This record gives sequence, C-alpha cells and structure tokens, in this order.
Amino acid sequence: MPEPLAAPATDPSSSGPAEGRRGPRRALVVAGVVTLTLLLIAALGVGVRWWRGPGSDLERAVALAPAETQRWTWTDWAGVRERLQVEGTDDDAVRRLLDESFDADLTSASGLVESAPLLARSFGWSPASIDWELLAQSPDGALEVVGLGEDADTGELGDRLESLGYTRPGSPEGIWEGGEEVLARLNAANGAAGTPTLQFMAFDEDRSLVLTSDQRSYLERALEEAADDHEPDAAGVTDVLDTLPAQPLSAVVLTGEQACGALSMGQAGESDQAAADELLAQAGPVNPLTGFVLALLPPGDDGGAQAPLDLRVGLGFESEEQARTNADTRAALAAGPAPGQGGAFSDRFSVDEVTADGTTVTLDLTPAPGAYPLSDLSDGPVLFATC
Repeated sequence: MPEPLAAPATDPSSSGPAEGRRGPRRALVVAGVVTLTLLLIAALGVGVRWWRGPGSDLERAVALAPAETQRWTWTDWAGVRERLQVEGTDDDAVRRLLDESFDADLTSASGLVESAPLLARSFGWSPASIDWELLAQSPDGALEVVGLGEDADTGELGDRLESLGYTRPGSPEGIWEGGEEVLARLNAANGAAGTPTLQFMAFDEDRSLVLTSDQRSYLERALEEAADDHEPDAAGVTDVLDTLPAQPLSAVVLTGEQACGALSMGQAGESDQAAADELLAQAGPVNPLTGFVLALLPPGDDGGAQAPLDLRVGLGFESEEQARTNADTRAALAAGPAPGQGGAFSDRFSVDEVTADGTTVTLDLTPAPGAYPLSDLSDGPVLFATC
C-alpha cells in the first residue's frame, strides 16, 4: 500500500482564509465528405470545440493531467463566486472570496488559496477571476491546470510574467521559467506566499489554460501529454467521475491505490483501529477501491441558490458483485461512529441514499450545518472508505 501523496509546500489541505486562522483539516469524428474550406475551418477551431465538447470541465481537466496522476483536487471558482455572490478582483474582493469560501468548505481542494493575493496583484489572474483549477499530484511531481476563462489574454499575461522576471520562451507554447529565485523575490516584495508550482508556467491559448509546476521537467512531460486528451492510468477514476450528476464546486479524486493509503484506518491509533475492526465485523465485508471521489455539488433543481450543498461520495470496485456487497457494508459504516475522526459521521452528514450501479457505489449525503465534510473526509482515516 503506497504512502499518501504529500501535499505541495503550500498545503491546500490546510489553507485558511487569513493568516493565523486555523480551521478543519482539510473526452473528432468527421462523417461523410467535406470540402477543403470546411476542413480548414475545422482545423482552426478544433482545439476550442474539443474543449467545449461533451462532459464537464472537471472531466476534461482530468483528461489533460498526466496519466500517472494519483490525486486530483478540483475547485470550480466561477461556480464558487456565483454561489457566494462575490464579484470583483481587487484585494478586498479576493479576501472576501477566500473568507467566505473557507467558511463554506470550498477551499480545501485548492492549491492556490495562499497565493491568491500575489496572483491577483502580480500575475493578472487569481481565484477571483479564473474559471477553475485542478491540482494533479503524482509521485513524480505536481501540476496545476487552470481554466483562465474565454476572455483571458494570454499574450498580456505573458508580458506580465516577463516584467516579473520570468524568462520568455522561444515560442508561445513554451515554458516561462521563473524558478525559486524569482518566486522568492516576488514573495518578499509582496509579503505574500506563492506556491512553488508557480515557478514554471506554460499557456495554452486555444483552450485558454495556464499549466504550472514546481519542476520544469515535469511541466515539459505534462505538456506533451496534454496535447491530446487521455484517460488516467487508473481505470477506476473515470468510473467514479461518472457518479457525479453535475460539475462539483469542490472535489477530491483519488486512484484506488491512493485512496487505500490516504484514507486507511492504518493511520489511526490502536484503540481506534480496534474499534474500526469491531464495526467492520458488524457491518460486513469490504473490498479494495479502484477509485474514489468526494464532491460538494450545487443544490439540485428543486433547491434555491442558497440551498445547502449536496455531498456525494463515489466508490469504484472490480466487479458488480463487489459493488452490491459494499453498498450495504458502507451504508452501515457511514451511518455509524467515525473512529480516527472523532465522534460519529452523523456529526458531519446524514445519509440520504446509497446505491450500487455497475461497478460503482454512490453515497448521497447531506452535510450537517457548520460541518466541513470535504476537509474532514479527504484525508484518513475514513472508515466507510476503508479497503
């Protein structure tokens, strides 16, 4: 069982809204004959059409990240701003966004929270203006994929980087090199913390993206893979993404291997492990996961703009039989005590429905008022997600 992936130096699982504040842990088929003119038009627009094709932004972003990724953390910043009714990009708007999204448990999946003031002042983009971000982590490195929005001017953003000391690449698709020295100077000058993943950047103008990493070599590899959409090496990931009925505001996605390490009861103390063993004996058998997603979703169609968010957990398994068995077991576990977390899971959510569909199990949950379920349950031990 692998060790859980370490978070980047700027730890998204511990990001809070203000200095000193502490909170909870945290897919082109062309049919028929077309004319040369149509082919030229298609060639010019293929990048944009692919990006705006079927599926959610989350699914498309996962298809861009390195196939070896084991942990993806997602924040739909445009959706968060709409949910919280926060507008503007100045310092006050950025601070309000961070404070209110923290209180709503919508920042723990972000790798950009602590860097937000620096990004807004110096880089020309931040959580207050971007559409979304995906932080992809593997044993070899970390990559931020950021959806800048259709109105972003990557040429202007590149000029900003040059003025900050980044070395301009030889082509628009190349890597802007800052490195530790440039980032340290920016941090000192602004009194702000820039995440190490801001050291190296590359723009994708056609898809209005910026990709960043703390390693040039890792970003080079990531850019090669991002040229074409692809599925993660771990097949169970796409299965659990299919359990999401809508694009989440915030989500954590893990490979089965990573989930079985990061959420393991092996991280709990001896007494909690003993309690977990007893609860498992009562609940029934469990099988290893092939994928895991934990997501906070906008309210359903019957809920107003400020209705409570929906919480969904998707679990992947090797077979339909395993999924049916685990649906019963994990429903019982999710309604009981939370050894290693403290208290009971009912302190964090209520269980609305648990269903098995094919090789996946879906837990539909309602967060308890004042709870931080995404922060609490994205790191182990989490008994109902044990392997």
